[in-house]
Amino acid sequence: MKDFAGRIAVITGGGTGMGRELARQLAAEGCNIALCDVSAGAMAETRRLCEVEGLRQGQRITTHVADVSDAIQVGGFRAAVAKDQDTDCIHLLFNNAGIGGGGSLVVNAQDEWERTFNVCWGGVYNCTRAFLPLLQKADAGHIVNTSSVNGFWAFIAPDVPQTAYAAAKFAVKGFTEALITDLRLNAPHIKCSVVMPGHIDTSIIANSRKVQSGNESDVMTPKEISQARARIKSMGRDEAALSDDEVRKIVADRARRFLEEAPTSAAEAATIILDGVRAERWRILVGRDAERLDSLVRQTPERAYETDFFESFAKEVGWRVGR
Repeated sequence: MKDFAGRIAVITGGGTGMGRELARQLAAEGCNIALCDVSAGAMAETRRLCEVEGLRQGQRITTHVADVSDAIQVGGFRAAVAKDQDTDCIHLLFNNAGIGGGGSLVVNAQDEWERTFNVCWGGVYNCTRAFLPLLQKADAGHIVNTSSVNGFWAFIAPDVPQTAYAAAKFAVKGFTEALITDLRLNAPHIKCSVVMPGHIDTSIIANSRKVQSGNESDVMTPKEISQARARIKSMGRDEAALSDDEVRKIVADRARRFLEEAPTSAAEAATIILDGVRAERWRILVGRDAERLDSLVRQTPERAYETDFFESFAKEVGWRVGR
C-alpha cells in the first residue's frame, strides 16, 4: 500500500498526539479517516485541522466517541464507521490509543492498574477483533499497533515503577509478532506492524490523568490528587509531607517537561510510522532514543534494569534522569 489516497483508515486515540498527526498526514494524502477517542472536543479539533489543510472531493473525516477498552463500545464504533463512511471494508487500522497510570502493583489501586492495562492492551485486541472482518473484505489491509520502547524494556527511570503500561505494551508487541504468521496463513493480503516509540511530545500524561479520573477539566479532583499521591509514594517520596497544591504542581511540571523535553515530535513520529507502513516493515522504531535503546538492551539484557544502564543511556540520548 504505497498510496493512501482513497483508502479508509481507522485511528484510535485520534484526538491528540500521534493519532492527530497520523490523521493530518493521511488526510493530506487523500485518505478517508474514522477517528476514535473518548474526547469529542479533541477529535473535533483534529478534524478541523484536517479540513483547514484541504480535503479532496468526496473525502470523509468522521469522529466517533468510544472507550476502546469496552468491547461493546468498540462494536458500536465499528458499526458507526461502516455507516458514516458508507463502506463494508477498511484498509488501515491504527491501534494508537493509550494511557499511563497504575505504575505500581504494590502501591496503586487495582482499578487504576487495570484501567491502564485494559486501554493499552484491551483496546488493541478489541479493535483488531472488531475491524478484522472489514479488513478482510478490502483488497489490501494493514494493522498498525502502537507498543512502546516499554514493550521491550519494562523501565522508565530508577524511581518510577511502570508495571501496568509495560505489561500492556509487551502484550501488544507479542500479539503483533504472532499476527505475522496468522495473517500470512489466513489473510495474506493484510500486513501488520508494531510501532515502538521512544519519548514523543504527546499529551499522554495530562490525558491519562483525565481518563483515569473521568474528569475533562484541568482542575484536579480529590480523587486525582489521591492517585497522584499514590504515584509519588511509589517513587519512594514522602507524599504525606506535601500539600495538595504541591502535589498539583508536581503533576503539572511532569506533564510540561514531558512535552518540552521530547526529542521527537508527534508529527515526526507519524511520518516515520507511515513510511514504515509503505515499506511493509513489521517493526517500526520511532526516534533515535528508541533505536539506541533497542540496540543496548539486546547487547546487555541482564544489565537493562540497573541504574547505571539507565543513567548512561539517558546521558547519551538526552533523557532527563529522574523522569
